[in-house]
Amino acid sequence: MKQKLLFVIESLNCAGAEKSLTTLLNLIDYSKYEVDLQLFSIAGEFLELVPEEVNILPKLDYFEYCNLPMSQCIKRVFSFTKLKMLLSRIHYSIRIRIKKGNNADKAVMFWKCCEHSFDKLPKEYDVAIAYAQGTPTFYVADKVKAKKKMAWVNTVYRPQGNTKEYNVKEYKKIQMINCVSDAVAEEFQKDFYQFRNHISIMYDIMDKNFILKMAKMKSNVKSDMQKGQYKLLTVGRLDPNKGYDIAIDAAKILRENGINFCWYVLGKGEEYQKIKELIKKNRLEEYFILLGVRSNPYPYILESDIYIQPSRFEGFGLAIAEARMLNRPVISTNFEAVYHQLTHEKNGLITDMNGNSVAGAIMRLIDNKELYQKIESNLKKEEKGNSDELKKFYKMLGE
Repeated sequence: MKQKLLFVIESLNCAGAEKSLTTLLNLIDYSKYEVDLQLFSIAGEFLELVPEEVNILPKLDYFEYCNLPMSQCIKRVFSFTKLKMLLSRIHYSIRIRIKKGNNADKAVMFWKCCEHSFDKLPKEYDVAIAYAQGTPTFYVADKVKAKKKMAWVNTVYRPQGNTKEYNVKEYKKIQMINCVSDAVAEEFQKDFYQFRNHISIMYDIMDKNFILKMAKMKSNVKSDMQKGQYKLLTVGRLDPNKGYDIAIDAAKILRENGINFCWYVLGKGEEYQKIKELIKKNRLEEYFILLGVRSNPYPYILESDIYIQPSRFEGFGLAIAEARMLNRPVISTNFEAVYHQLTHEKNGLITDMNGNSVAGAIMRLIDNKELYQKIESNLKKEEKGNSDELKKFYKMLGE
């Protein structure tokens, strides 16, 4: 009999955890597993990449109802259930405006206000997996019946104040906590030391054949990346941790030095308007281009000359691993986890977290063809993929 698995994540938008889950879903042995996927929003660029064997569950009633304009929500209050949903939405809206916090705090506020508006899933699973911290984890902890519950931690998750106590209460209902890197595990234990014996480490799975196949698929890459003798690329959510201000400082220096380049970005997020304003302020409209999101970023990585990761923090650095998979020289800032992937001057360059250092590394690779070719040659010799992580996943399931 097949094991029944449930994965829970907010959406399949273009981001690291979502890409990681999509890759995993494409590698699972469906002769052994029956897989359901619960999304809070049945949307996202990676939705089309979900294998047909995966059963995507219907959208949860709360999110279906609360995605409506407030005026329609009020009109549809014709039952006690809908009234609860409306009151939950109003309660959360007020709380979030009064007490601002980080994403971890907002997740706790949301669940405290809205938990009672969610029904429990009727089906029982062998293993239920919350593939992100915050609300997906709370949902699995409180609304899913399963013999084993697992929670993924994909980044630094740091609740503040009394929200930490709430997280402790929820994580006590989870049997296994997986962190995607040693750095993430170390940071998680600083706040949740009591769960140290429940923590495992499984890296995001990189499948060579899957990535190479997608890199060669039809795309708009040629029309999207026309400008610049040297094509630079960064892939990632538009938020402060990704260091786009550092990238723009570096781009300004490249322009001042007469480099014929264009720096392309794949991603979306809360910092979009701020980044656009920085681009305009520094007169980089023709040099630093936000392309938005693409469900398949791999043709863009393949088309680039240099992949750049200007981040302040990464749990692992999935995009770096993907660039290495496609033999693209990488320049990255020196966040802690980068040293698990890059060796300076061997398969990439590691810089300080400032525009001068990043720009200097870019100009060095452009000017020093011998160094560029050495790094490219070393990348081609690297062993690709980490299939052992899939074995680790099966072991975690209880095989």
